[in-house]
This record gives sequence, C-alpha cells and structure tokens, in this order.
Amino acid sequence: SYWDHLDYIIDLAAQNGIYIGMVPIWGSQVKDGKINAGQAKVYGAFLAHRYKDRKNIIWIMGGDIQGDIHPEVWNALATTIKEIDPNHLMSYHPRGRYTSAEWWSKAPWIDFHMFQSGHRKYGQRMGNKMYSIPDSTEEDNWMYVDSTWAYKPIKPVLDDEPSYEDIPKGLHDPNEQRWQDYDVRRYAYWSVFAGSCGHTYGHNAIMQMLKPGYPTSYGSDGTEKSWYQALNDPGYNQMRYLKDLMLAFPYFERIPDQSIIVGRNGTKYDRLIATRGKDYLMVYNYNSDLMKLDLRKISGKKKKVWWMNTATGSLTYLGEFGNKVITYIPEHPLQGKVADGVFIAVDAMKNYLATDQKEINDQSLADKERNLME
Repeated sequence: SYWDHLDYIIDLAAQNGIYIGMVPIWGSQVKDGKINAGQAKVYGAFLAHRYKDRKNIIWIMGGDIQGDIHPEVWNALATTIKEIDPNHLMSYHPRGRYTSAEWWSKAPWIDFHMFQSGHRKYGQRMGNKMYSIPDSTEEDNWMYVDSTWAYKPIKPVLDDEPSYEDIPKGLHDPNEQRWQDYDVRRYAYWSVFAGSCGHTYGHNAIMQMLKPGYPTSYGSDGTEKSWYQALNDPGYNQMRYLKDLMLAFPYFERIPDQSIIVGRNGTKYDRLIATRGKDYLMVYNYNSDLMKLDLRKISGKKKKVWWMNTATGSLTYLGEFGNKVITYIPEHPLQGKVADGVFIAVDAMKNYLATDQKEINDQSLADKERNLME
C-alpha cells in the first residue's frame, strides 16, 4: 500500500542517517476545501499513531500557503499530532516571502519557525498587487530572520525554501537565467550568519526527481539533466562546507552580530553578514569587498585569522592580529567571477582550527551517536 511504501522510505532514510520532513497535506488541498477541521483531527491521529515511534521524522504543517487560509484545519491537524506524538519537532512551511511566525508565533505546537525567501531575483515582483516585502529586496533572505524574531517568544528559524540551484529565476519562465552555485551559497551563508539554525538546499532536477522521458514543471525535463546527474553539481556539493564550518565551533552560543562590521555596510550583493560566539567570529563576504572589522567583539588579546573559500572549503591562514579594529581586503584571483568567502577570527588561545589546516574538517554526524540532550 501507499503507507507501506512510506514506511519503507522512512526506514531506509533512517539507515542512512537522514531525517524526513513529513508534510501531511499540501496547502493547495486545504485552500480548495478538500479537508475540514474534523477530518484533519482523524487524519492527524492516524499519522501520529503510525509514526510516533520513528526517530527520524520532523512534522511540517502547511505547504506553500499562508497560515490565515483555513487556520482551523492547520491547528486541528497540528494539535492532534502533537498531543499523540510530543517527541518530534514540528514547524510550518509558508508561502514565498512569508515567515510562519506571522500566524503561529503563539501556537503551542510549533517548535521552530520557517520562512520561504523564494526564487525571485531583485525587482522580480511579477505583477503582484499585494507584496509582503519591500520592493527589490527579493534576494535579501537575511532579513527574514530579523522579521521572524520580532515575534515573541523567540524560537529557532531557518529558510526552508530559498532559490534552488539550476532553477529559472522566478520559477515559471524557462528562458530566464538559472540560479547558480554561488547564488545558493550566498543564500545559505546570509541566512545562517544572520541567525538561522540551519538551512535548506534545493536543486531543480533533484526536487522533481527528473529523469529522461518525464515532464518538468520548471525549465527543462530530464533529458537535459536527471536528478542523479544533478548530484554532481557544484552547489549541491558545497553545502557541506557550511555545515562543517558551523560545527567546527561551539554551536549553541553563536549569535548574529552586525556590530562587528565597522562603518557603513553594503547593500544587495555587497552586504556583509557577521556572526560570532564568545571566542570566535565569522564574516561572509560575497563580492570580496573591503572589510573594516572589530576584533574586540570576542575574547583574546591576540586573534588568529583565516580566510575560507566557500566554493572549495579550503582555508588560508592569514596570521595573528591584535585586539583592535582591522581593515582587510580579500584576494580576488578570479576577476569577473564570484569569489565569495568567510573571514574567520579566533581567540589565539583556542584551538578550533590549526594554523597549518588546509580545509574545514568533515563534521558529519551520520556515523556518530547523537546526544539527544545536547
């Protein structure tokens, strides 16, 4: 049956250290009135009883929809599942350019928030009369972290649908330019450094499981690129460097801190994003712009400094700096091409990174026993 097959997928994912985002029903079905609150309770109870003992699931309400469209259905579904299965995390997948906190900040069932920055380029309003963000800020996904945290209580947040690699900008015009690896890197580092607890990567072909002979919804069919060919695309393979970087330092003390950046910050692609812990700081620089940075924001009379190439994960040790404001201009060997990277400064008394280290170490947790109380 369908449910037996779903059981198989979840169990196979668990064997490979993968969590499954469980979306009980897509937003369009709720919007079209194909389920009511009473039916949602029955359906939610069925799902919760069947999957409450699976360890590798995260419940996701919504499905590309605003939370004020039939909120009684979402509340009934989420509340029922949470009452039977209180041990799994739960969130809500909103419509593009919205955050789940707009509707569910007080909902007792939501454990962390999600926003969808979406797939539009700067200025691509596409005729929308109602717009939830300022014009020409479509790519500024860092701003959703701030807007989410404006709601109380503050909960963790992440971008659950940024621009996907190799998908047309704006989605629906196959003649549009495609989002590239450096674009998905920018979305990832901007969001995480702004304070997101994680990030979502997507690829046009993988998202649709494209293969030759099958139609497509966005841009091209599987004859151009199948999902298994897309596994070799650069952005897909570069996301691990962000994860490895964040897990190389104390994770739970990290905060966003734009006060590290001294003077006026840039806009759009020239915007710097800074984050830090007690004894380390990092600044993402997409355009290799000049940076004026305050190293006094972290502990230590001396700071060891590295530059990380986000495309390769390679580290370059830059030396030891004093506890002061410094000016740094990244080397840009690829003139005319994106050479984004991360400036890393660490209290010289700490050993998170070695001065002779050439790349970020693999921090994969797939083969490690997890401490569920961490």
